Formats: sequence, structure tokens, C-alpha cells
Amino acid sequence: MQEVFKKTRFAPTPSGYLHVGNILSFAITEALARRTGAKILLRIDDMDREKTVSAYVQDIFDTLDFLEIGYDEGPRNLHEYETEFAQGHRDELYRNALNQLKESGELFACTCTRTKLRNLNPDLAYPGICKSKNHSFDELVSWRINTSGAGPINVKTLGRGPIVDKLPANMQDFIVKKKDGYAAYQLTSVIDDVYFGVDLVVRGADLWTSTLAQHYLSSVLHFDSISHTTFYHHPLLCDEAGHKLSKSEGATAVHHLRQMNKKPADIYEQIARMLGINARPASWVELVGLLDFERFESR
Repeated sequence: MQEVFKKTRFAPTPSGYLHVGNILSFAITEALARRTGAKILLRIDDMDREKTVSAYVQDIFDTLDFLEIGYDEGPRNLHEYETEFAQGHRDELYRNALNQLKESGELFACTCTRTKLRNLNPDLAYPGICKSKNHSFDELVSWRINTSGAGPINVKTLGRGPIVDKLPANMQDFIVKKKDGYAAYQLTSVIDDVYFGVDLVVRGADLWTSTLAQHYLSSVLHFDSISHTTFYHHPLLCDEAGHKLSKSEGATAVHHLRQMNKKPADIYEQIARMLGINARPASWVELVGLLDFERFESR
């Protein structure tokens, strides 16, 4: 991996305490940043205002400090986050993008609820119910982007070259503005990466579909920089039942492990064990030193 990049990012969501899966992602991001010369931005994705809790934001700072994972840009404490870096400070950018999409005829209003869609399709694939109903954008509706014209999407990946894929069923006509009035994740992620100049994105394999959606959205918005952004998708840590980890107070939450007087080495050893590695790395540097990045990448 000889490529050189300007910036990558940590982008945690403060909807719960960070777990060991988040830490693996942060460690991989830091390692790749050091290898490729990229600076690291801490960008806290807090647009889900109902789930954002100050204690969870503080946990991000506490956990990064405890595990000695560093970054170059972004908030250093709760005050800086609230006064300078919260996504609400970029609301105008999101609104401008939404208006651009609306004025160009790329959007339609949708009254469907998640419950209704789940009853129709357990995977939440959107069946196009409201696509031709011409609901007013001024009603209590979500805004969806019409993806009927989406063709093959070319994603630049680190170490593997371009991968061509198409939008999966559960990303057809995806939401760009939620019923609560806030911009949705796919849109804010694109806008933020362009705004901060991110050109290397490291994320879990579960977000491959989001990568495809964000590429499509950026092409509609004429953001050429995303098409040149490089992506690295790593495998996820799973629990004993094989399920993806979720933020919780459970055995994989770093906050909970610290309350049990676990040390950083204990946490890194737990991550290694979950990866099937019989070793006791004392730091993120030692942990990632055990990984073969070319073989570890899931995409």
C-alpha cells in the first residue's frame, strides 16, 4: 500500500457506549493513516438527535484517551464538540444540498413508516409505494431520492483497485431527509466528507451498501471528490452467536469493561481473541501488527 492520502476520519455515532468493534475500526484507521500519511479527523455523527446523549459523546473522548488512540483534527472535549463540531453547525450545507436535489426533481415525498415497510419487506427494501403519489414536501414526510437511473457504481478500494457494484434492494430510493426534519445519514456523511476534505474512508463491511449509496448521491450532487475517495472495508467483530456487535452496556462496551477494572491490554487481547488470534497485544499498534491488511480486507 504505497498510496498517499490527505485525511481520513473516525466517525462514531453517540447513540451508546463504544464497543470493541468500534475500537478495532479506530485502530485500523490509525494504522492506515500512518502508513499513507493521512491526518485523522474525529467527526461525531450526531444527526439522530433523539439518540444523542452527552454521556455517550463524552465516552468517545474518554475511550480514545484510555486506549491511547490519537487524532489530528476535531473536538477534544464536550465543549468543543458542542460549540464547534456538532453536525448542527453544518445544517446550512445539508439544507443547500437537499434543496439542490429537490429543485432538480431528484426527490419524492414519502409517508411510509418503518413499521409499514418492515411488514411489507423484512429487509426494509422500499417497494416504491409513494413514488408516483406526488405527496407535498411540506407535509410530515421523509424525502427519498429516486434511484431509478442508478447504473453500475465504481468504488476505489485500498489495495484492491476499483470494484464495480450496483445499489442493493435495501438502498433503492433511500432517504435523504427524515420525517423529523433532519438530514439523513447518507446525505450528511457525503457532505461532511467533502467539507472536511476526506479522501480515505475506513469502515466496517456492513457499510458497503452505504458506500454505494453515497457514491450515487455524490454523483447526483456533482461532488467529483467522492469518486476519487478510496475506501477500505474491514470485517466486523461478532458476538458468540455470530451477530454484529451493538452499542450497549454489555460485555463488549469499553465503558463497562473499564468499570470492571480492565486495562487497555485486556481490551486489545479481547479483540485479538475475537479475531481468532492467540496473542496479547498491549496496544493498538501491536494489535494491528498482527493483521495482514490485504487479506483482512473484506472488500
